[in-house]
Amino acid sequence: MPLLAADSFASQAKGKTGVSRIIKAAGYSIDGLQAAYKFEAAFRQVLWLNVLLFIALIFLPLTIPTKMLLLISCFLSLIVELFNTGIEACVDHTSTEQHPLAKIAKDVGSAAQFLALLLMFVLWMLALSSLLY
Repeated sequence: MPLLAADSFASQAKGKTGVSRIIKAAGYSIDGLQAAYKFEAAFRQVLWLNVLLFIALIFLPLTIPTKMLLLISCFLSLIVELFNTGIEACVDHTSTEQHPLAKIAKDVGSAAQFLALLLMFVLWMLALSSLLY
């Protein structure tokens, strides 16, 4: 039996036509961003950090390829934080009891975000140091 049968509720809820499916998907995406902002302090922090960095990016005299790379690293940190938030929500939904596998899931999501932020930091430091030389 397939995981998502053609006549399942999920399949029907998603819709079958191109434009309406795109509109529904955009709505789900907006709902996800709103939920992350409302319920996850870490997402709010990363978002506002990236807003500040984006403003700085507009005014810094960096090359276009450098700006593109920095922008990608900023979006990557937001994307990873959204995945991390989703993992945490799934783990918390399953059980609020402490469990070694739940800890691993949450810690791995946190480690992914740490690496994304470390990458962003290193790239920004390299870009800023290029302005000094």
